[in-house]
Amino acid sequence: MSTAELLKGAAELFPDEVVTSAHVRHLDLPFGAGRFALITLDNGFDHTRPTTFGPASLANLDAAVDQVEKEAAAGEIVGVGVTGKPFIFAVGADLKGVELLKEHQDALAIGKGGHEVFKRLSGLAVPTFAYYNGAAMGGGVEVGLHCSYRTVSAALPAFSLPEVFLGLVPGWGGCTILPNLIGADKAVSVIIENSLNQNKQLKGGQVYDLGIADALFEGADFLEQSLLWTAAVLKGEIAVERPAIDRGEAWDQAVARGRSIADSKVHGAAPAAYRALEIIEAAKDGDLQKGYDAEDVALADLIMGGELRSGIYAFNLVQKRGKRPAGAPDKSLARPVTKVGVVGAGLMASQLALLFLRRLEVPVVLTDIDQERVDKGVGYVHAEIDKLLLKGRVNQDKANRLKALVSGVLDKAEGFSDADFIIEAVFEEIGVKQQVFAEVEAVAPAHAILATNTSSLSVSEMASKLKNPERVVGFHFFNPVAILPLLEIVRGERTDDASLATAFAVAKKLKKTAVLVKDAPAFVVNRILTRFMGEIQNVIDEGTPVVVAEKAVEPLGLPMSPLVLLELVGPAIGLHVSETLNRAFPDRFTVSSNLAAVVKAGKRGFYVYSAENGFKPELDQEVAALLQQGDVVLSEEQVRDRVLDAVAQEIGLMLDEGVVAEAQDIDLCLITGAGWPFHLGGLTPYLDREGVSERVNGKRFLETGVASVPA
Repeated sequence: MSTAELLKGAAELFPDEVVTSAHVRHLDLPFGAGRFALITLDNGFDHTRPTTFGPASLANLDAAVDQVEKEAAAGEIVGVGVTGKPFIFAVGADLKGVELLKEHQDALAIGKGGHEVFKRLSGLAVPTFAYYNGAAMGGGVEVGLHCSYRTVSAALPAFSLPEVFLGLVPGWGGCTILPNLIGADKAVSVIIENSLNQNKQLKGGQVYDLGIADALFEGADFLEQSLLWTAAVLKGEIAVERPAIDRGEAWDQAVARGRSIADSKVHGAAPAAYRALEIIEAAKDGDLQKGYDAEDVALADLIMGGELRSGIYAFNLVQKRGKRPAGAPDKSLARPVTKVGVVGAGLMASQLALLFLRRLEVPVVLTDIDQERVDKGVGYVHAEIDKLLLKGRVNQDKANRLKALVSGVLDKAEGFSDADFIIEAVFEEIGVKQQVFAEVEAVAPAHAILATNTSSLSVSEMASKLKNPERVVGFHFFNPVAILPLLEIVRGERTDDASLATAFAVAKKLKKTAVLVKDAPAFVVNRILTRFMGEIQNVIDEGTPVVVAEKAVEPLGLPMSPLVLLELVGPAIGLHVSETLNRAFPDRFTVSSNLAAVVKAGKRGFYVYSAENGFKPELDQEVAALLQQGDVVLSEEQVRDRVLDAVAQEIGLMLDEGVVAEAQDIDLCLITGAGWPFHLGGLTPYLDREGVSERVNGKRFLETGVASVPA
């Protein structure tokens, strides 16, 4: 079957593709270097709708290559360039089409189609040039890898091969060409390490430093400079020299490093990284076609697997649902926020003050019970701004301006009389929070939003003694505040739409992923994590060794084990949340006497770390001595079943209670608030895929075809 027929068949499966054109124009290169064909990839939309490759788009590029191939063969042109529309080069395969595929052979056609078109660029009778003018990801990077030379813009903000992050492999030449271009170790960093490090992006300068691009030019006149450089290369005035690739032991060590990275991140639970490493390993002999064939098969296998479907589902949740929160009121109801008050000046309050200051750039005032605490809180914010200045993230003028905007006072009346948004981050005790809100309400303007950063207490109860409870809203951040994107916005029983709309508007300015949550104990993430951790704690208390309980959930590929997570959260906070939930749901949430003993002993967690052991977690012998265990010892599989059954039951109950609108919101919360893996799709697709949802609740959380292969 010809490439054109292959792509025509694939296009019929994907009628809603946003089609990318491949415009060919001709120009005379500087210095009399000759006539040149420039292909521009453009889907007709501005930079907010990045250019992608679906079957019809690949067919358009194929037709453009037909044209330049004839011109090259006839001696009418001296070279061919590929570039993108303003700010965008191309961001890879159109994933909406991939989701629709039901058959392995159709998935195989996508891989082969991309290869057949891109390969033609390297087979032309004249040199080819890729000009990475803007964002380039996945297939966008790969089309450039098939060219003879590459230039990159210093202004390019994002460059990556993110496929492993989503549950795929770079399948249009990335796994094969990149290690042969820059060496296996650097290729492993780009394909495996960056992908599994929350899809880390490269900037233009880094692309050049890695040797992926042969020249780096400023963004303002990038194309002009690239064409001058092209002319010099074609005239022989510039010779591009690339370092020899070490195909010996260094290659094997790079693959081994990739495996250890994959093991540490996904614990063998997700196949994509390992499939990519197999192709990189085989690419050592430089046989490109063999590599392309292996990419085709890996791509098709993964497209028909649950991991990719979950990865795309997770990606869409973060990129789309996360930007348009379900159930949020009309944004026109939001009131302006020109000053922010923060009650408390401890670490959490200081982190919040810094975030509001940086994102809103309005006056922020902290209060606390004594001057020393207030000064410490303001000092923390100043020190963090100084760090940003040192890193070049802000200039001196901006740093001075931000510092001038933050202040601290003891008198709430002085600090909050003209504040529009006041958030408390004080001790997690309902009486303390009610008292704080009563004091704030007495001095704040009538329109001011009163927000609470509570992690588990009732927002309605907190507001119950106020004259205007309608302006109280839950605004629950996750620690560390600067890193985790989730913001659970909690609607109390009497919260009005204007207060809620203002909270969502502020969340957007803070660049947080806001999810609307009902006022239910511990809201979403802490409720699910506490049930999850509680079941782990239960089996330990009953007699299962700590190491067995921890290893039981490794197949989920979580970012850290349950007890390491407990250490991060803090055992005291974990105990407090479990006590809150035990009061609300005593039949399902237990309070572990062992955890209470660990907290009472002042321990930071169950583990100790030593240099001799490579800082790997080891059970603290003092904690081991505290543990009172029964004699019921479960296997890893039994522990895993118990934990997953408990979590599936809890999610089912939360959806029945209307804690969030849909299962999708549960997954969005877990991905953005707890670092739950993309390859699981959060959690509900995994529970569906493993049959846990039906076993526990009698039905799936998501319809077939959502985060799974369509029926």
